[in-house]
Amino acid sequence: MRIATTVFLTDRTVSPVRLARSLEERGFSGLYLPEHTHIPVSRETPAPMGGELPEMYGRTLDPFVALGQAAAVTERLHLGTGITLVAQHDPIGLAKQAATLDHLSGGRFTLGIGYGWNVEEAADHGVDWRTRRDLVRDRMALMRALWAPEPTAYVGQYCSVRASSAHPKPAQAARELGPGSALHGPRTLIGGAAGPKLFAAIADHADGWLPIGGGGLTESLPVLRQVWETAGRDPKSLQVVPYAVHPSPGKLAHYADLGIEEVVLQLPSAPEPEILRALDGFAQYL
Repeated sequence: MRIATTVFLTDRTVSPVRLARSLEERGFSGLYLPEHTHIPVSRETPAPMGGELPEMYGRTLDPFVALGQAAAVTERLHLGTGITLVAQHDPIGLAKQAATLDHLSGGRFTLGIGYGWNVEEAADHGVDWRTRRDLVRDRMALMRALWAPEPTAYVGQYCSVRASSAHPKPAQAARELGPGSALHGPRTLIGGAAGPKLFAAIADHADGWLPIGGGGLTESLPVLRQVWETAGRDPKSLQVVPYAVHPSPGKLAHYADLGIEEVVLQLPSAPEPEILRALDGFAQYL
């Protein structure tokens, strides 16, 4: 099982360069970074974990800039977003960012995407909360058009792009999306809680699922696999990567029994000495 990590990198934590080097030196497989553009101070949306929202949410580094630094100082470490808030981005610009990072890293990038939880943050980006899932689907389709090997136009409900020269192309090869169609671009995983809407989206336009916290997989995985196969996807191609996991030997053994091949462990948002202590503790799982 590949052991990757995630952390809220901020202006007060270990730097991306120091963390990436430490991960690769120790044999960890990857680094995933979350995203928040800003956190409005006046907020009615409750924190996802309950209670007060930790300060790190409003201090996160831009994940693409930070992962670009990490890519430049590593050779094997896989790099990912966990997650990119697609509805809060211009899709043409986001397609360029993702393709560039995948190209420069030699195909080491995973685009973790999601719908967000902070209504006020999304509203500042002009996002209608009720239609954000449809918006994300539309923007991902536009991005795949720009990643296609030949100039490809896309016209959707919320966005469109002319057939264009758009380079660099992502380094990762196209995968089969369904009969007669392909999934272009970096590996794409959708984060979120189990449910019919999420599983339908995963089967429609992703490579798999980032289940936050990694709980309840015994019940939810068979459901996702059925939705996946009903959509005509190859059963062997589904990727499920438990995310932001607080590990134990029993938990990781359970994941292995479920056929999971990668897990992302949660690191503390902290200066370098505390991060290194956490990595030393996680070494037992490598």
